Amino acid sequence: MDLNNIISQLNTANEEESEKLLQQYNRENSLTFKFEQREETLRIKLCQSVLTILGRQVPPSCQKTCLETLRILSRDKHVLSPVATREGMLILGRMAKLQTVEDGGDNQKNSQEDTQSEEEERVVVEALKCLCNVVFNSPAAQQVSVDVELAQGLSKSLRTASTWNHEVGLFTLRLLFLLSALRPDLRGVLRKEWDAVKLLTEVLEHTLDVSWVGRYEVAPPDPQALCMPAEDNERAMEALKALFNLTLSYTRGEEDDHQFRLIVAILRHLLMQKTETEEKTEEAHSHAVNLLNNLPVSCLDVLIDLPIQGGQEKYGGKNMDAVQVLLDFMEKRIDKGSNYKEGLTPVLSLLTEGSRHHREIRRFIKAQVLPPLKDVKIRPEIGSAVRNKLVRLMTHVDMGVKQMAAEFLFVLCKESVDNLLKYTGYGNAAGLLVARGLLAGGRGETQYSEDEDSDTEEYKTAKPFINPITGHVEEPMPNPIEEMSEEQKEYEAQILVNMFDKLSRQNVIRPMGVRPDGTLAPLEETLCDPHAEDSGSDSD
Repeated sequence: MDLNNIISQLNTANEEESEKLLQQYNRENSLTFKFEQREETLRIKLCQSVLTILGRQVPPSCQKTCLETLRILSRDKHVLSPVATREGMLILGRMAKLQTVEDGGDNQKNSQEDTQSEEEERVVVEALKCLCNVVFNSPAAQQVSVDVELAQGLSKSLRTASTWNHEVGLFTLRLLFLLSALRPDLRGVLRKEWDAVKLLTEVLEHTLDVSWVGRYEVAPPDPQALCMPAEDNERAMEALKALFNLTLSYTRGEEDDHQFRLIVAILRHLLMQKTETEEKTEEAHSHAVNLLNNLPVSCLDVLIDLPIQGGQEKYGGKNMDAVQVLLDFMEKRIDKGSNYKEGLTPVLSLLTEGSRHHREIRRFIKAQVLPPLKDVKIRPEIGSAVRNKLVRLMTHVDMGVKQMAAEFLFVLCKESVDNLLKYTGYGNAAGLLVARGLLAGGRGETQYSEDEDSDTEEYKTAKPFINPITGHVEEPMPNPIEEMSEEQKEYEAQILVNMFDKLSRQNVIRPMGVRPDGTLAPLEETLCDPHAEDSGSDSD
């Protein structure tokens, strides 16, 4: 239908005629996501006409149709100027039953009424969808949202979460996520003035049907129960995304510790649940991992400290079920073979910090990832075990991925260079050792318990024959100079010296040495370093 014709008819049409015109436009464009640039001005006029209708007292059916039109138009970020105004955002906020700075308490009262008809609920849902699109596509609308305190209205709406239908809850949470993502300046206000972290935690409790059996312990899911419904899972993920934004770069105080521990307990409950599909379960676990990374590492003891359910004696009575879920999740992400930076590094970071600060977590993970060595005839990066997969990542092309994988294994080895080399070989670990200044050996800065790892008899027997560079026992290789005369050896050595000299002069290679502090430096500097001679007296 011609846009010019629609706009001209809307200017003179009554409510019923306007509704029919817009319904036809909606049917024709419901699946349109790319718009013709030549009609941009006409679409802006249509936006303005629709807002004019919404500004009048029209019945819910007409409001819903207008909002559907506006939602379609809001897919185009170039036509949002009429909506991204104070008047436009206040109209949408009023349609969504969100209290704004000019509304006082009336809308909030209305939003809590349970007597809304199905059509009135559809109006609220469509208005929330429009707000999501407009806020996402328009920086001007984001600023107006701040000015009219839309986020405050969203926070107040969270208090009525138990009365939401699915779509109202879903798009309320999504709008809160978008505002907190696109306007970092709102995060502190949401946390401190509007108590959004606590309210979102309560939304998660209600959505996940949490039943507390201890201060920070949730009753385990019933093994016979059905999987988490898809709608509950959707709302939970939106709440997790909003919580992630609000806890990002957050300077925490002691008074927040209780709230964070509650969140960890709820996230543990989520990790132990399954949804209707494996893909959705993995997505929910991914959001849980991201949020756990934002919380103080001292609170991670809630993952394993379950006095009512109990745990394993060999790990001090701690329950390692959630840690096992995280390990399984990590291995799935490794096996995907792509998107390591966003998909794998968060869970590696979480497990690394958990292992660094919680002895039982480290001991459990090490038993799974770095069991006592028996077969040392195969290179550490070859094989299908978790250790082999992680060692392969130590030489990944992405610097962040390889550093995170190496750091994880280093922490599992209690930051002991000798232990790390035993499991990975010097070649795979060289990047970490250079970055840490540990090429000369030693330990990292973190203090660990004194319990020692015992080597297997197989490893002790093979140890003298292990190549420290590759980390495995190599088959004996023929000596290429065994049958050479001394003159031939000197001749070949001179050729090699000349080749190195030429490459060095052309700056193709640069001979390096190791300083006493374990860091790399040009060879001439290490040879002339006066401290190098002193360090010899300390050698074993």
